[in-house]
Amino acid sequence: MALETEIKLSLPATSARRLPAHGLLSESKPLRQKLVNTYYDTPDRRLQKRHLAVRYRQKGDEWLLTIKSDAASPGGLAQRREWEAPGEPGEFDFAHVDNAKIRRFLEGVAEQLEPVFTTDFTRALWLLAPQEGTRIEVALDRGKIVAGDRQEAICEVELELLEGKVADLFATALALQSELPLHPESFSKAERGYRLANATALEPVRAVAAKLEMGMSTIAVFRSTAFSCLAQLQGNERGLRESNAPEYIHQARVAMRRLRSAIRLWRPLLPAEYVTEFDPRWRTLANQLGDTRNWDVFLTEIVPPISKAFPDHDDLRRLISQAGNQLAVCRKAAKAAMTAPAYSQLLLEFTAATNALEESRKPPVTAFAPRSLNKRAKRVADLANKTRDSDPEARHALRVALKRLRYAIEFLAPLFPAKRMQRYHQSAAGLLDLLGRMNDTTVAEQLAVQALPGHHSDLVRAWLAGRYDLMLGQLEALLGEFLSHQPPWEHG
Repeated sequence: MALETEIKLSLPATSARRLPAHGLLSESKPLRQKLVNTYYDTPDRRLQKRHLAVRYRQKGDEWLLTIKSDAASPGGLAQRREWEAPGEPGEFDFAHVDNAKIRRFLEGVAEQLEPVFTTDFTRALWLLAPQEGTRIEVALDRGKIVAGDRQEAICEVELELLEGKVADLFATALALQSELPLHPESFSKAERGYRLANATALEPVRAVAAKLEMGMSTIAVFRSTAFSCLAQLQGNERGLRESNAPEYIHQARVAMRRLRSAIRLWRPLLPAEYVTEFDPRWRTLANQLGDTRNWDVFLTEIVPPISKAFPDHDDLRRLISQAGNQLAVCRKAAKAAMTAPAYSQLLLEFTAATNALEESRKPPVTAFAPRSLNKRAKRVADLANKTRDSDPEARHALRVALKRLRYAIEFLAPLFPAKRMQRYHQSAAGLLDLLGRMNDTTVAEQLAVQALPGHHSDLVRAWLAGRYDLMLGQLEALLGEFLSHQPPWEHG
């Protein structure tokens, strides 16, 4: 078994010819290979469900049977197990797989394997040795993925670490990116092939808890958490760029808020330069998407019930028209921010820095987790007690504090028995949902004035005020219910 460590970067086809001219590569001629790969699975996609890939690769006159375990690719980085041996297409001998569990599974499904899709591309290959003890393979792949009558272009750069440190791999990637529009790719060729073969519709990607264990170092828990946030963010990139569906921007902003909450949660243990370097950059990017999200909420959640009740109101029709114009401008700016070189650089630099964080078991995660949760729960309780008879600004402060507590719970919940955390989390989520809708109402009034300055309809203002008062009446009960819960992480 080999452990494959690589960084995968997409490259616009129009920029592909610039790669060989880069200073790192220009002094050597690349080795060129024609590679045709056929990926196999059972009719019910049992390999895909187990995050395994089985392929036959034609490399010249040679055929290679390769098995890969899937791996997350935050910021383009992928580390996966790989087994490779000569073979003949259609024959599946898995004797070279030294993981007994995986080998037994593959042997059990061998007779059901059938071709699912192919990747057909030409590879230009450079071997770099930037220093003694470091060897990195740089590959430019150009071709296509084919599944039945559907196909998708391939134009990507792969950097594989043959010898050396992962930091050396990132240094090479960053050097290439400094002159080329390279974007960290979160999906492997196999994942793209399955999406094509299965005709998988594009859907917004929601947060998934990181896989954590009590034996992990506190920094390792942060790293896993941060990378899970990146996975959510990158999972929504394509939908955000290619569609106007509001949920993609919403989930991208959620991912960035979660990431910034993680940085704040672990801030006492992180290098100061790490926090000051990345937190402001993630905040700036999130803010660039914020106006779009506000207008989306205004037009999809706030306006429809008013419009349904008063379908012929002139001010309302003008408001909808102007709000649509504002949304179009903001959406264009948001898409530009998510396709800009600065975003690609942020992804790669953040992944490199996060991967390079030094491990430390002090404090142990068993002490860090409850202490951090207690701190945020106390902040929420203090603000909640002050909010009952206070103004919208105080309720907004409570919302921000509660959101940070909720994210901290979601980050650290895998370290505690699920049943303990569930009820508390649900109570926090219900209160946060109400506070969020109250905040949306306050923002909506501001947007209405912005869309129709000097013509703010009394109808809209009155409807929003009534909506806010109704929710204000619900707040007391939800506050009381949440405050009645004892922190579940303190139980023995």
